[in-house]
Amino acid sequence: MFKGALFDLDGVIADTSTLHFEAWKKLTDNYFSAKLPSDLEEKTKGVSRADSLKVILNYLEVSVSENMFQQLLFEKNEQYKESLKQLSPDNILPGVATFISELKQQKVKLALASSSLNGPLILEKLTLAEKFDAIVDPSKVENGKPAPDIFIAAAQSLNLQPSECIGIEDSIAGLKAIKESGAFSVAIGTNSDLKTADLHLSTTAELTFAAVRTAYHQ
Repeated sequence: MFKGALFDLDGVIADTSTLHFEAWKKLTDNYFSAKLPSDLEEKTKGVSRADSLKVILNYLEVSVSENMFQQLLFEKNEQYKESLKQLSPDNILPGVATFISELKQQKVKLALASSSLNGPLILEKLTLAEKFDAIVDPSKVENGKPAPDIFIAAAQSLNLQPSECIGIEDSIAGLKAIKESGAFSVAIGTNSDLKTADLHLSTTAELTFAAVRTAYHQ
């Protein structure tokens, strides 16, 4: 039986990944008068803000100074935080609140392993903060996803080994990170590359303690 659950945030607990991309689109339009294609969103999911910006600048074939790079990061985050003001428990994805309650009933420890620096704020807005035993600060993790560092740190924050935990993700980079950490991987989404997870679910509505426990013991 697993003892810990390591959660990504965007697209797993709440659909805030779309808010991220909307903020990037506004920033790109304002600074470069350019439109970002929807298929670029997948490449910005699950990675750090800086890595997301690198993906976008590479797509635009634009180089900027370090000062401008930091300014873009700051303005994107301000735009994103503004959109978070409207966040409420209604934004929790289907089935997730029940799943978290099931985990707590089974004495499973919970840690947030999100690349988002706004993780604590988002959990507060969703009224889920008190459910989590630990929140990893991504700024203190040496290597971002797809490196396994944040999931290893999340397990350690619960005084567990990754092999004693499940990791839940919706991005390809995040899934790679879970697998490399040694945790049992649960992937949510319709992208075919996510089907390499130990347990693949199409939506969060399928995420139940019974489903995960059954797959974990197979």
